[in-house]
Amino acid sequence: MHFHDDALFPENQDKLVITAAPYGPEWEPADFPEDLPVTMDQHVQAAIDCYNAGATVLHIHVRELDGKGSKRLSKFNELLGRLREAVPDMILQIGGSISFSPEGEGADAKWLSDDTRHMLAELDPKPDQVTIAINTNQMNIVELMTSDDIAGTSIQRPEIYEAYRNMYVPADPAWVQEHLKRLRANGIQPHFQLANVAQLETVERLIRRGVYAGPLNVTWVAIGGGFDGPNPYNMMEFIRRVPDGAILTLETLMRSVLPINTMAIAMGLHTRCGNEDNLWGGKGEKLTSVGQIEQLVKIAEVLGRKIADGKEARDIYRIGEYYDSADETLAKLGYAPNRKPGQVGFTFHA
Repeated sequence: MHFHDDALFPENQDKLVITAAPYGPEWEPADFPEDLPVTMDQHVQAAIDCYNAGATVLHIHVRELDGKGSKRLSKFNELLGRLREAVPDMILQIGGSISFSPEGEGADAKWLSDDTRHMLAELDPKPDQVTIAINTNQMNIVELMTSDDIAGTSIQRPEIYEAYRNMYVPADPAWVQEHLKRLRANGIQPHFQLANVAQLETVERLIRRGVYAGPLNVTWVAIGGGFDGPNPYNMMEFIRRVPDGAILTLETLMRSVLPINTMAIAMGLHTRCGNEDNLWGGKGEKLTSVGQIEQLVKIAEVLGRKIADGKEARDIYRIGEYYDSADETLAKLGYAPNRKPGQVGFTFHA
């Protein structure tokens, strides 16, 4: 991304899109009972509260009544139907992992099968987005968690800790290509959840080869354990490599969430928060998803950055927009055009 001399002036930045992730699939309800919904009514109320606080994108997972993460698509359909009525202006974004929580004590924490995840393209009512991972990758979500982060939570139990320490994301090339095809066929926008620049480069190749044609919504997921960590040097290199026509959200975990999101707000990028990423305000002080959103709204107000409403967020994300070719996608995103036969030197848009 290119930063002009006036790029940090809030009047020259897009309005801020805040993604809320209030369903924390890695936690058990007892870890934060005030903020982790179990019943369907509680799931819906969490969305309403996040929207009223200033979030316009809702990252969705679902729990069963026993508190475990649901792997039933019927539960997602039920929640989507109720959310369309309760928060009609929110962008509804399904987490592509569905639920990665262990089935029982000592069980593996793992993403569901390729075929099951493909079925996210068949949800009814359909979501606006489904998140998609690129390249099979380690996803050790506890690597950066401190003893303070997990104190008094289920992840403190050795068998749960080990389950998450050994988790990985299955996302091989054939699965990615088929998933992108199915999402487009059903009018659902992919939201690319990327661990590092190498995965961003793979997305660029998918675009150059015509596998994906459309707007590029990207989240830099800096959670360590196979992903980048929340290191500002990693962050700035990733930002530098994202094309100007893409929309970039920054995501990390635990008490790194607030400083990384503060930098995102200042630089004209977008933010994500909620109990899926973080349970804490100050050290040892739990903070609800709504409280985290309210923090970001206050920081944006101090910096003069306006908050997008639901319609504005849809325009920024280009929901419902698709492109017809690699050339069109490259041009609209700001990537250099593909090399023509016999063309030498660097390529650029005249």
